Amino acid sequence: MQLLFKLLGTAVSIGAGLLGSKLVNAGWEKATGNKPPQKGDDAEASLRGALAFAIISATVSAAIQVLTSRGTQRAIAKFNKTRDMV
Repeated sequence: MQLLFKLLGTAVSIGAGLLGSKLVNAGWEKATGNKPPQKGDDAEASLRGALAFAIISATVSAAIQVLTSRGTQRAIAKFNKTRDMV
């Protein structure tokens, strides 16, 4: 059962990461009017813009990782508590 929780936690984390990436990209486009800097776009993207995007992306990624980890741990604890009651 523990393996199932680890796999489920990994799947939730990956899904949340993909969703977070899409939200950051959409927010960047809406805020700046430009597409987010991508690998190979160094001619179009300024260093300042690329660094700002990297910092925002990393912050959102770290927050998602912490929140999904905490949520998974809470779900496991809740499941184990209810299983012990039965």
